[in-house]
Amino acid sequence: MRRTRFNQADCPIARTVDLLGDWWTPLVLREFFLGRRRFDELTDALGISRAVLSARLKRLEDEGVIERHQYQDRPKRSEYQLTDMGRDLEPVLMSMWNFGTAHLYRDGERPPSLQMAIAAAAPAPSKDD
Repeated sequence: MRRTRFNQADCPIARTVDLLGDWWTPLVLREFFLGRRRFDELTDALGISRAVLSARLKRLEDEGVIERHQYQDRPKRSEYQLTDMGRDLEPVLMSMWNFGTAHLYRDGERPPSLQMAIAAAAPAPSKDD
């Protein structure tokens, strides 16, 4: 089934949905905001297949949301950074976080706090630290 594109729609919400409108893209962006930058960090954190992550990263790069920077030559390894456009998505993701916290947990369930999510995303100290 082909996906309907809204990138030329006359509505800013439709165009934003076109960019973010699959379930993986907002989660990939969440990980960038939590400080993850490298492919393996993203696959580990999300449990996403390498093929799906590659496709999402390529799309985000093509759209100008992230930039890729090589940090190692052999083998070639890259990390990704949010562009200004990507950083401008922070309030969108925070609105989703706040909406989910307020409305999508059953009685007795407790969503993680944003501080807990940030702490969980922090890299473990290396042996040299």
